[in-house]
Amino acid sequence: MPYTPPTIGLTGLTLPSYADILNWLTGQFLAIYGAASYLGADSADFQDIAVRALQAYDTAQALQAVYLSMNPLTAVGTSLDLCGRLIGTARKSASYSSVILTLSGAAGTVITNGFAKDVNGNSWKLPSPVTIGSGGTIAVTATASTLGNITANANDITTIATPTAGWTGVVNLAAAIPGSAVEPDSQYRARLLVAQMKPSMSLLPGTAAAIAAVSGVTRSQAYENPTNATDSNGLPPHSITCVVEGGAAADVAQAIYDNRGIGCDTNGTTTVTITDPANPGITMPISFDVLAYVPVFVALNVHALTGYTTATTAAIQAAVAAYLNSLGIGEGVVYSELFGAALNARPNPDQPLFSVRAIAFGGAAAQTTATTTASSPTITVASATGIATGQVAVGANIPAGTTVSAVSGTTITLSANATANATGVAVSFFPTGTSDLAVAFNKAASGSTTFVQITLV
Repeated sequence: MPYTPPTIGLTGLTLPSYADILNWLTGQFLAIYGAASYLGADSADFQDIAVRALQAYDTAQALQAVYLSMNPLTAVGTSLDLCGRLIGTARKSASYSSVILTLSGAAGTVITNGFAKDVNGNSWKLPSPVTIGSGGTIAVTATASTLGNITANANDITTIATPTAGWTGVVNLAAAIPGSAVEPDSQYRARLLVAQMKPSMSLLPGTAAAIAAVSGVTRSQAYENPTNATDSNGLPPHSITCVVEGGAAADVAQAIYDNRGIGCDTNGTTTVTITDPANPGITMPISFDVLAYVPVFVALNVHALTGYTTATTAAIQAAVAAYLNSLGIGEGVVYSELFGAALNARPNPDQPLFSVRAIAFGGAAAQTTATTTASSPTITVASATGIATGQVAVGANIPAGTTVSAVSGTTITLSANATANATGVAVSFFPTGTSDLAVAFNKAASGSTTFVQITLV
């Protein structure tokens, strides 16, 4: 192509290629010094022209980078940050993982600057001080000591790192909410497109966008009931209900206050009193729901084919757990999708390592702590609410596939003997079947490899 100088026209930025620049400079040299001049690849003059052409081409590429940096769809790094500032949406900084820990011990015990550790050696910082309740337990939100995505499955955090007289146990009944590294360009770019709704004509999308922009928020959903009656989700009339995962409660409440509609009720189980920034004499309680989780148990009957190993079992468990964790707020678990999730563990679909013969699954009916006795089928639980015969029991010292045979008060008889003596063991109970699992509007399915059990058939 003939040389064309860098131009911004109706079709955007037009730049010459390296070959175009090289040919143009060669032509100019011959026009000046004569067509008989020698410009072979081994000549000093040609090599000088080639170097100058490369410099010009590099400059053109820099011009292209500057041009693309003006559009949030193509900007990267600092340029993307500048685009975000134009609409008042900054890149999210790194955040800490958090987890709900159940502490047990003597009632009234005060724990100051306490830490717990998980099976991977990660430290989790307790709020300080913490006082164990009259029932001998208390649930608190702990924060990972290390910034970023620190994961912990249910029952991974069981070690007291700072022994305190009267504090005897710690366990996480649900998986930790992972923190994040500095928001990558891809996620920030996608959020910028959503953030443009903040000044929208409809206040609900604007409120949703403001919540999503809060530091530490990983998932959120906003619902509106504009009618005069309670809706099918049980939301009160003329209200909004925001469901949020992560982020500081005060920051979330402030985002809702700043963007909600005038006279609109805010509904939820977490309430923060907000002071109007323009008029300190005005305060208002702002409510929202913190995202709750539905742990899901999945039992698979798998037929091993040539090449199947224990690594294949682990891959199937990870693939099924990843599918469950990918589901959005209020999104149900579809039975047939579990087959697809398991099959994602195949490294090569043309050479399958296994076939899935059957799947049964269900959401947790109860999660509690228990005392187990080696070689005994009976365990004593802290609470038997929700536990029923036929449910699958999952926990430390309980063999895979164990079910509930009988319930008598807080004494549970299992179909298999416990394998060790222990107290404060986290145990979950699941009814299983093959029907799709509905998930409430303010909850999300939660997957863990601990709750994915595979039987080879």
